[in-house]
Amino acid sequence: MNSPLVSIISVNYNQVGVTLEMLTSLRAISYHNIEIIIVDNASTGADVHVIKESFPEVTLIRSEVNLGFAGGNNLGIAQAKGKYLLFLNNDTEVHPGFLEPLVRLFETTPDAGVASPKILYHGTNALIQYAGSKGINPWTGRSITIGHLEKDNGQHNTSSLTQLADGAAMMVPMRVVQQVGLMPELYFLYYEELDWCESIKRAGFTCHYVADSSIFHKESVSVGKQSVLKTYYMNRNRLLFLRRNSKGGPFWTSACIFLLAAVPKKMVSHGFQLQGKHLRALFRGLWWNLNNKEVHGMRYLKTSTQCITKEYSTN
Repeated sequence: MNSPLVSIISVNYNQVGVTLEMLTSLRAISYHNIEIIIVDNASTGADVHVIKESFPEVTLIRSEVNLGFAGGNNLGIAQAKGKYLLFLNNDTEVHPGFLEPLVRLFETTPDAGVASPKILYHGTNALIQYAGSKGINPWTGRSITIGHLEKDNGQHNTSSLTQLADGAAMMVPMRVVQQVGLMPELYFLYYEELDWCESIKRAGFTCHYVADSSIFHKESVSVGKQSVLKTYYMNRNRLLFLRRNSKGGPFWTSACIFLLAAVPKKMVSHGFQLQGKHLRALFRGLWWNLNNKEVHGMRYLKTSTQCITKEYSTN
């Protein structure tokens, strides 16, 4: 098999220790023609230099502002030289042989546009997070991930076409990025990789699940599983994704289900738990969609991402 250069791009935000663990696992992989690009998204700690000191082979890019997941990755793309780009969450650790199957797919499948490996929850008894996707139901707006929370007993060991990749680990050829465009930055956090997958598929490329490649994901380390930031962006961006990728009856049905069923359920839950900040974040997410009519550009204009992130980052 050819061994083309792979650019591994990862975004760090106030999680240097976690990023170092990921880099340690990358040092043990069997595929050696790689470059590693770490984009620091304006971390507030003073220890980011430790990344370069501990891993001098890494290209460390420090952004003056928090560009979000998509913006950080796009900054990495601008520096990448690889034939293939692997976007890898900093809260992951990889299997030593995980890269070869991904490269092999793209080297032998000309129309492949994006692919993800099997993703297991780190520190569990082989619980699966991702083994492919059935996509986001156009009528309900709900995503269906194959294998989620199943124990990995080999039942998902067959690679296949799939509907959506997973942003925790996904490979995209540089030529696809040059044709389709960069990751959509208007999401800032969550759903951007799903939107990008839809754009890649609309351009005529295919999406793949690669079963003989695997990584381990610690999930939500950077943001926090119960963070107000996550509440804001998950709700804002679910509706944003529907607006950008659904039309007609499917859009109105899925939007109504979200607004009339999912949102009231979340309101009740946050209310019972006296989570006022989460309630405000939920309403802010909905209001953003009302206040931003144009959602098809790369960036939005009316809301300051940096201000919102600053407001919620300590909660």
